[in-house]
Amino acid sequence: MFEQFPSYQTIGSKAYKPTLANTLAIVESLNNPQEHLSFIHVAGSNGKGSVCSMLASVLTEAGYKVGLFTSPHIKDYRERIRVNGTCIDEQSVVGFIQTIKGQDFDFEPSFFEVTFAMALQHFKQAECDICIIETGLGGRLDSTNIISPILSIITSISLEHTQILGNTLEEIATEKAGIIKSNTPAVLGNIQTELVPLFKEIAEEKSAHLHFSIDTTIAEFEIPLLGRYQEDNFRTVLKSCEIIQEMGYSIDSSSIQEGLNTLSKNTGFAGRLQIMGQKPLILFDVSHNEDGIKASLESVLGILKGTLHIVYGTSNDKDVSSILDLFPKGANFYFCEFTNERSMQLTDLKSLANAKELENPSFFKSSTDAFEAAKSNAKEEDIVLAIGSFFLISDFF
Repeated sequence: MFEQFPSYQTIGSKAYKPTLANTLAIVESLNNPQEHLSFIHVAGSNGKGSVCSMLASVLTEAGYKVGLFTSPHIKDYRERIRVNGTCIDEQSVVGFIQTIKGQDFDFEPSFFEVTFAMALQHFKQAECDICIIETGLGGRLDSTNIISPILSIITSISLEHTQILGNTLEEIATEKAGIIKSNTPAVLGNIQTELVPLFKEIAEEKSAHLHFSIDTTIAEFEIPLLGRYQEDNFRTVLKSCEIIQEMGYSIDSSSIQEGLNTLSKNTGFAGRLQIMGQKPLILFDVSHNEDGIKASLESVLGILKGTLHIVYGTSNDKDVSSILDLFPKGANFYFCEFTNERSMQLTDLKSLANAKELENPSFFKSSTDAFEAAKSNAKEEDIVLAIGSFFLISDFF
């Protein structure tokens, strides 16, 4: 897959195709599997993966056959396409690629376009009751936006992928709002107050009923996840459940709580302040932009008793200077490259770190060497936090 189709995961924004035409052509060649499925469509700068996984797990516990499409994967490509937690089988992937290569398209399909089309066909063949679809980039021109969902969800807005989505929050919000469909309800999660009028205007133009998760009460549920931001994500999930219940889906409180309790088993959910060890506490976190990293750090610092050891690697398109300002000055830093070719190089990391005059930086060509050094230096009361990219965390699995 990675060798045959241009992938954002390997070459970055050059793989992004701001058009739905290619995806439409691919699914047309497959007899439009999306026309036989029901969807919930989720976009957002942060939290969309968590919301997708929580929703999928809750619906699984409620007795439905649930398709889940997310990206990127951490270790295995097949993680992107699941039915009730089970990854698509390898033979199905191979067979689908052979089918696509046998088509005479007048364009070169991208990795993401092919993967999404594969998911649609797999979900149709599995006869899924409902499919939870996470956007790749943005929303309006994202390959996933060919679907007609029963509900659209936008989790949050922050500055990300500015070279593609725009340089202001308003521009990025407009792209995310592109998943709102005519006469279809939409849920807004943790959205800045100043952006609400923009969403209201777009929803009104499309006669879409807008719902807000902010006032949803979650007190009766126990959220077995680190990270205060997960409360915001769960509010969005709970509001979404209320809406689809009105459409005839049967979801009770016990299914919701059990969905949270079995989140990893039902969806493969990982890498969000995931506890990987104790004494010292070892946490893996895939946060990669300013807002995501800020939220994770707030939670980590709230439980920190000793020293924080930060293993940090990032993609080469991130605003690392601004991200480094978020890290506590007294932490020990282990900067590293990871194995994905989009990794920021050590020379650039050194330059950025030195400009911040950090107290205890060290630098590693290997992410695993950085991680081992952090663990060796940490005392029992310390925390080792590996953070900065899905690609960094994938090196440790």
